[in-house]
Amino acid sequence: MNMDVVPIGVLFVATIALVILVFEVGCRLGAASRRRSENEKESPVAAIAGSLLALAAFMLAFAFGIVTDRYDARKALVIEEANAIGTAYLRSDFMPEPDRGKTANLLRDYVDSRLAVARSKDLGEVSKYLAEANVIQRELWGMAVVNARKDMNSDVAALYIDALNAVFNIHATRVAVAVQSRIPAGIWFVLYILVILGTVGVGYQTAIAGSVRSRSTPLLAISFSLVIALIASLDRPQSGFIKVSQQPLADLRASMVENGADGDEKTSVRDPDRL
Repeated sequence: MNMDVVPIGVLFVATIALVILVFEVGCRLGAASRRRSENEKESPVAAIAGSLLALAAFMLAFAFGIVTDRYDARKALVIEEANAIGTAYLRSDFMPEPDRGKTANLLRDYVDSRLAVARSKDLGEVSKYLAEANVIQRELWGMAVVNARKDMNSDVAALYIDALNAVFNIHATRVAVAVQSRIPAGIWFVLYILVILGTVGVGYQTAIAGSVRSRSTPLLAISFSLVIALIASLDRPQSGFIKVSQQPLADLRASMVENGADGDEKTSVRDPDRL
């Protein structure tokens, strides 16, 4: 079950319609059962319906916990990536010319590609910008290796390579957390099944009790739909509904612009290892 193919707005409206529909189904089942037998008691049905709704609430809380943990991780990783790139940008001063200037320009392009990924609302664009970032990584690594081989005992070259490794590692972690780690299809399936069964149970209980259709039913449907839409929005970063601020990367990029096109001056970018 790939939820990404369903827009958030469509998911919200469809869930409302589904909850109202299955409530009506439950009401009709309960009314038919009540006509067949007057011995059907409301209390056991109410207990079952309450248990199903409690299970549905548990699954909603479980899924919400997954996406909020990932949201917090994504915010922390933005800061870590900005610090790592800033460190690599400073330490690229250790590179000899002309690689020094090329490295600085590549790192600026790299930040641009990372910001473009965050702004993208389409998985196709995300894949395109991630591929561009990977190309830049290979270019940066290639230049670092060539220069390191000129002096295998160079401590300053080792510092730059270490900073570059940190950039690559954090990039891989961000991709894994934001793009590849999603709520499993099985959780979505069980969540919707429990919401459906719980709502059927409420409708069945309503009919057994001899009550008319409740006007609060749309409120139940909207409540379920709001939480599910919120979970889906947090689960897909490209949705645009809830975004992680990229301000640390934007501030870093602004600092790089202030430093000029040739990377000669880099003092405005702080090296976190100096703190």
